[in-house]
Amino acid sequence: MLLKTIFLSKYSPKKYQNFYLFFAISTLMPLCLVAVINLVIDPYLYFYSPTFKKVNQLKPEREKHLMLSKAAEINYIEAKIIFLGSSRVMSGLNTEYPGLKYPNSTYNLGLPGANMYQVMHYFNHALANQSQIKQVILGIDFFMFNEYLKNLENFDETRLGKKIVVKDIINSLLSIDALQASITTFNANLSNQNKSNSKEPKTSRFKRWLTNFLSYEGFYGKYNLSQARLENLQAIIDKCKQNNIDIKVFISPTHATQYEAMNIAGLSSTFEQWKREVVKITPVWDFSGYNSITTELINDRMENYIDNSHYSPKVGDLVLNRILSFQTERVPKDFGILLTQDNIETHLHQIRLDREVWRKEHPEEVNLVRKIKAKLDN
Repeated sequence: MLLKTIFLSKYSPKKYQNFYLFFAISTLMPLCLVAVINLVIDPYLYFYSPTFKKVNQLKPEREKHLMLSKAAEINYIEAKIIFLGSSRVMSGLNTEYPGLKYPNSTYNLGLPGANMYQVMHYFNHALANQSQIKQVILGIDFFMFNEYLKNLENFDETRLGKKIVVKDIINSLLSIDALQASITTFNANLSNQNKSNSKEPKTSRFKRWLTNFLSYEGFYGKYNLSQARLENLQAIIDKCKQNNIDIKVFISPTHATQYEAMNIAGLSSTFEQWKREVVKITPVWDFSGYNSITTELINDRMENYIDNSHYSPKVGDLVLNRILSFQTERVPKDFGILLTQDNIETHLHQIRLDREVWRKEHPEEVNLVRKIKAKLDN
């Protein structure tokens, strides 16, 4: 008993209370400071924190974490209209377009480099968290149905279908990566420079993007039309029908050189077969091919294109004009046709004829694609 009393008096926890308190404070204070900084700056737009000029208004780091930020953003916005698709939709369609029924309740869920599997899952995520969705506008692209286009590395299905994801909250609040992103964001706002805005000349961008599409196996370097990706599209259509959601599907209006790249990669017949398979699932507005928009001459002052893959918001407005029957008098007559199983073959035949005309009239652009492919093959 005496030994126990001596031991407890010598090693009593009370003697260490100040040490424990100091240790806890010295450990928690830096973490709390990091959390406050990341919450206020909100570099990934994960928490939808208030924005302040010269502090966190610009979000240059967000583009690197779109899978994270968009999964969170859809929980904050009461969306009645959803734009779905790839980066072409993200950069080309304007959520404030005046012809929308709910312009103040429209969210752009475009995902750069996404395949149809990812698009389907993000749509399901939106549907799980937004009960008021009335319309979906889905832009589809040939590469999204490529069997070899794998899921993006930062795609995480475990964060989808939920409003709160503890792992994402912790990573966005307490990680060193998030802190570094906050510092970068704050510096960008101080200098008013958003590094995500590229000043690369458009002629250079065309060469770079054509090279990417012809070399990367997820695009045209290696292609196999995936039945599973077609089923992903079917699943989206079915979900919309089940939930009384109006859905409009369109094929993006990429530049004519994009189709020449498909042709030189030996994918023209596969591209046509893809369209045949799509119209078996749903009618689709086709803005691809050779028309007054897609055949704009390549130069650094182009109005219709950012590069051969991405159309400008000006063209995006024309796409929406056509499919929503709004101010159609502003849309070129040759821009956009609703494809069904009844007119698909006639349409494909016309595109083949248009291609031959375009190739004869634009030898320099044809040669541009050929030179890029020849360089890749050497």
